[in-house]
Amino acid sequence: MSSNNASADSLSLLLFTLRSGKLMAINLLKVSEIIPCPPLTKMPESHPHVKGIAVLRGLSLSVIDLSRAIGEQPLLDPDGGCLIVTDVSRSKQGLHVQAVSKIVHCLTTDIRPPPYGSGKRSYITGVTQVDGALVQILDIEKVIHGIAPTRVDTSPEMLSREDAKLLANARILVVDDSQVALQQSVITLRNLGVHCHTARSAKEAIDRLLELQGTPQQINVVVSDIEMSEMDGYAFTRTVRDTPDFAHLYVLLHTSLNSTMNTQKAHTAGANAVLTKFSSPELTQCLIQAARTVAQQGY
Repeated sequence: MSSNNASADSLSLLLFTLRSGKLMAINLLKVSEIIPCPPLTKMPESHPHVKGIAVLRGLSLSVIDLSRAIGEQPLLDPDGGCLIVTDVSRSKQGLHVQAVSKIVHCLTTDIRPPPYGSGKRSYITGVTQVDGALVQILDIEKVIHGIAPTRVDTSPEMLSREDAKLLANARILVVDDSQVALQQSVITLRNLGVHCHTARSAKEAIDRLLELQGTPQQINVVVSDIEMSEMDGYAFTRTVRDTPDFAHLYVLLHTSLNSTMNTQKAHTAGANAVLTKFSSPELTQCLIQAARTVAQQGY
């Protein structure tokens, strides 16, 4: 493996604890800063999992009581601990945690899917081992969605005749290990009158591509998450590009990370485009562009 590939497959995790002391982690790219828990202003009409509002350099920041949000016991010192300030899916929020442990570096191949039977109530996207200890990786998107769900317009999208015709010829596979994010994309596609196939991992996506190859439903557009256990979106894109039957596929990488940070990395991996979650209108425009490119190439 080249050094570029090794770099693309590495991941930095910020480890932290809640009251139980078990190690949890969040992708460091989703963290903008870590601060002691500041004074909070209570908001009477806010969600019960929101502790209050902090003022950070003149800007208001919602602070999530992470323990309550994921069903854990409350912190022993409700005013202590620290805030992990996250920048995810176009918004910033503070996560109130017991303590931050350290930053570790690992390969995405070292991250495994959540244990079988974790269920829909689970707030982890994967697990890994650090110094012999099990670390659970937080599904921050699910936490945020549970407090402030992203609104996805369920009314049919008005398209020009040309765009509707282009999309009718797009055979799309959506790949995302987050059920919430997957559903958002599927709803957007449904509103466009487009049927799509789905996969919950890169490996499942490869199986689906192989299964549909040579059939009338053969995929020509892939919309893939970047952060996935075992094989991330970059590695998945490189695999697609290295496979002759799939090298022509249009690949849109759809990420909760700030896309400006990932554009170069995405293009280096072979992606056609990258988009930050979640905006139905922007996803629609990206899909129309994908369908136009596919039509021009005769796929």
